[in-house]
Amino acid sequence: MARPVTTRDELLRVYDEQLRTDAETPSQESVRLLGPLRLVTFPHGRGFVTYQDLDGADASTIRAWVGEALEHYRADPAITRVEWKTRGHDAAPGLHDSLLAHGFVADETESVMIGEPGPLDVDVPLPNGVTLRSVRDEPDVRAMAAMQDLAFDGHVTEGSAEPLLRRLALQDGMELWVAEHGGVMVSAGRLEPVAGTAFAGLWGGATLPEWRGRGIYRALTAARARSALRAGKTLLHSDSTEYSRPILERNGFVKVTTTTPYRWTRPSGQ
Repeated sequence: MARPVTTRDELLRVYDEQLRTDAETPSQESVRLLGPLRLVTFPHGRGFVTYQDLDGADASTIRAWVGEALEHYRADPAITRVEWKTRGHDAAPGLHDSLLAHGFVADETESVMIGEPGPLDVDVPLPNGVTLRSVRDEPDVRAMAAMQDLAFDGHVTEGSAEPLLRRLALQDGMELWVAEHGGVMVSAGRLEPVAGTAFAGLWGGATLPEWRGRGIYRALTAARARSALRAGKTLLHSDSTEYSRPILERNGFVKVTTTTPYRWTRPSGQ
């Protein structure tokens, strides 16, 4: 039997090798390669830049890549927004300054957490009247997406359910989980098994402010961990906010690096 991957360095190596590939963008429409960069196009006008590493490039080369990548997306009028996903452990001289100079804005930095699903598979008491279930039907998916929008930034974004509906149509194992009270969704998250790897991802964890701190997120995480174990996954990963990071740390997860998304939005009229 293979020895479990446990140290931070081992977990980071497996993360880079198994997740920073095509596995990171399963629902993409197209990918253009630019040096080590993967310039991904998703439905509904979303671009996404990622890579396994920057191949030892110097600041001048990286600056040129940033400009060429942005021109690639500018040339497609359907692209309205682009995310450039960075990781804190990468050697990336000048990348931060180059992104800002090209109009990208840094978003909140999150912790990349990795751990085994077993310790999360526990019974968590729920507040009275709160129940958990997985959802697939379109009305439920749209209600879930709207609740997550409210939890994250206080307003509902048009079209936020579309990527979830597209992923469900692919039947690639993604699961959507919600917590409800009185028929109203109050928390949600998704599980994304990554084909051909040891991993499943914990994504989209969101709880309405008035329901936080009552064990609901922990219960949803336990339900997803249980499902990951059934699917034979031995590792879970999550890009975690400071709200969810301590919950995972208490269950043996390790912070292997950080990730900061930089976002570009097409100016109106262009």
